[in-house]
Amino acid sequence: MIEVEGVGATLGGRTVLDGISLTIGKGRILGVLGPNGCGKSTLLRCIAGLLKPSAGEVRIDGVPVRSMKPKTIAQLMAFQAQESVVALGFTVRSIVEMGRLPHRTFFEADDARDAQIVEHSMAQMGIAALADRAVETLSGGERQRVSIARALAQDTAVLILDEPSNHLDVHHQFAVLDLLHELVDRSGLTVVITLHDLRLASRICDSIALLHDGKLAALGTPVEALTPAAIAQVYRVGATVAAQAGSRELDIRLFPS
Repeated sequence: MIEVEGVGATLGGRTVLDGISLTIGKGRILGVLGPNGCGKSTLLRCIAGLLKPSAGEVRIDGVPVRSMKPKTIAQLMAFQAQESVVALGFTVRSIVEMGRLPHRTFFEADDARDAQIVEHSMAQMGIAALADRAVETLSGGERQRVSIARALAQDTAVLILDEPSNHLDVHHQFAVLDLLHELVDRSGLTVVITLHDLRLASRICDSIALLHDGKLAALGTPVEALTPAAIAQVYRVGATVAAQAGSRELDIRLFPS
């Protein structure tokens, strides 16, 4: 279980997060939503231990993240950044293999289990055929899938994804998000994810944290958090929201305020 208690963050003299408190249960998907600059990526970096909060605390199973060693954090949580970094000269397979580094000592080589996890992660992301390609020759969407495959190869209990649908076409957006939902159901994986598409968020998330100017504007299930009033406050647009029979996904229509 992840506990975020009173977390604040100040960057460049500006308050980016202000008193964020929420809990993420094991085997659940939390969607962090909000407009650009509202603090979504900063919150994810605080949870992942990549940024020390200026106030408050993040705990995993009661243990403060700030007290953990980086390798311990990397064995518990995998973080995929919003923009995938191109490591020039590396193949796709080499990039995905980097996800296994937290589970080995410096001098240990890959073993059969590492190789199996890497191959499986590439297959899940549909990039097995690209394994021997240099990563700089790939499209933006292909690179994004390589980045997600590396996070999957880390084989952690918590997966933190910052805009994983970024650069992906519609088919791969659905494929990646539905895979995450399947992994949560099958293995009890806990996922924290930022998205811009409200309908996609309602499709896969168990709960939604809606941020506005660094504060929580709404927190709850998609039906509870994604109300017309909350959407209007946060995004400054009008909205209609309706449930769809036989589907988790909400029918959300946006229009100029």
